[in-house]
Amino acid sequence: MPVVPDDAPAYGSDQDGDRGAARLGGPPFRDETFRHDTPSAQPLPHAAAPQNPEPMPDAPQPAPAPQKKSAGRDLGAAIGVGVGLGVVIVASLFVVKAVFVGVVAVAVVVGLWELTSRLQERKGIKAPLVPLALGGAAMVVAGYARGAEGAWVALALTGLAVLVWRMTEPPEGYLKDVTAGLFAAFYVPFLATFVAMMLTAEDGPQRVLTFLLLTVVSDTGAYAVGWRFGTHKLAPRISPGKTREGLVGAVLFAMAAGALCMEFLIDDGTWWQGLLLGLAVAASATLGDLGESMIKRDLGIKDMGTLLPGHGGIMDRLDSLLPTAPVVWLLMVLFVGSG
Repeated sequence: MPVVPDDAPAYGSDQDGDRGAARLGGPPFRDETFRHDTPSAQPLPHAAAPQNPEPMPDAPQPAPAPQKKSAGRDLGAAIGVGVGLGVVIVASLFVVKAVFVGVVAVAVVVGLWELTSRLQERKGIKAPLVPLALGGAAMVVAGYARGAEGAWVALALTGLAVLVWRMTEPPEGYLKDVTAGLFAAFYVPFLATFVAMMLTAEDGPQRVLTFLLLTVVSDTGAYAVGWRFGTHKLAPRISPGKTREGLVGAVLFAMAAGALCMEFLIDDGTWWQGLLLGLAVAASATLGDLGESMIKRDLGIKDMGTLLPGHGGIMDRLDSLLPTAPVVWLLMVLFVGSG
């Protein structure tokens, strides 16, 4: 979720170094003076120091220029890439459903590659990418073709493939590697299968479009309100830039968009269902963003990749979408049926 960046200088910055240099260059205590015991260092009897010297007036210091808030990214590139992705997604969604399923599968494979690469680079964890990529793509297709049952079976087979594939290497680190592989299989492709399952309904494209719009609107509301009014940190230990005001903006924007989408896009949907849907989306999108922030903080990185200029990697765009997909799918089924 785009939020206000944390622009304050970190501890240990150049400013702290200058202060340390000043401490080393002068007396360690304010009232301590240098002493010299040699005869040449003794004061002359007629060179008495002046009594009560008048203090020198301080020179006026110019007022610091106010700093402008910065988004922290190339906003033009971010908007251009976002519009391009939106065109591809909407075109594939409303032209041929199978093409959109393919787009989801490709995004899943790229996301798995980014996640496993960062785990190996930063933690030395070698989650098997080949069975994850093949099983992840199969999981999305199975969710579209066979529903929840197909997704669960594909997840189980992918987990088994991860366990067996890792046996071809030395046993050192086996447990952490397969644990990371099972986590990656659940986190990326399994959650993405709920997008494919949404598409199977008669009004599937409208449901997927509602899911995407609400998530984007939630992120946009959090960014806009947090950037302009954000002062109270939401989770400073996880993501210092996120604010409570931004969360309020996400909720309000998503609830308004949800009411409009359920009233005009979804068959048999009502505005009050959209309010509840928007509230749930704002909560799940925020938690998903914080969850990936925890992963990136643990890995010591800012972005999962550099594939998308102005955005980072694919996983940096999926962070809010992945946990929101099962929430929207479930509420759609409860509100208007599976279709």
